[in-house]
Amino acid sequence: MHSFRDNAGRTWIIAINVTMIKRVRGLVGVDLYQLIDDGFKPMGALISDPVKLADVLYCLCKDEADTKQITDEDFGRSLYGDAITLAADAFVEELIDFFPEARTRASLRKVVTAGRTVRERILDHAERKIDAVDPEKIARDEINRIQATADANRSSGSSGNSPVSSASTLDLSPSMSL
Repeated sequence: MHSFRDNAGRTWIIAINVTMIKRVRGLVGVDLYQLIDDGFKPMGALISDPVKLADVLYCLCKDEADTKQITDEDFGRSLYGDAITLAADAFVEELIDFFPEARTRASLRKVVTAGRTVRERILDHAERKIDAVDPEKIARDEINRIQATADANRSSGSSGNSPVSSASTLDLSPSMSL
């Protein structure tokens, strides 16, 4: 069994067995056993949908929630931010443990580990790209481009014949008050 902590500080234990798979299938319409089909696409869809994931998790933790008198809405309110990631990780690990045959479980763990590595590398790359953005330089370059277009239009004598596009024109009139 695997566990996670929600944002209310409660620890939830996830146990996946045949009864739980049947419960989730009946209540939420998700077949946990088929989440690994089609290259893990169903698993990816479930994990990327926090509402559906919370429904699945609540079904898996329903007995414990009933004991604690926690409704599905209270349960959902306590899942946001890192708690969702921790819950998803615990869920995936528990699901892997459910599968028969050690070799199947080992293969599934390799796939999950590779997926996490890919996710981390993508996030690292995105963070580097975001950190490299210089808003001041972008703004200066755009102002210079607009100015160059206006200067080119004036020097070609076309300023009286065709106006600069509205996208390139800065309206500094008093009517543009905020």
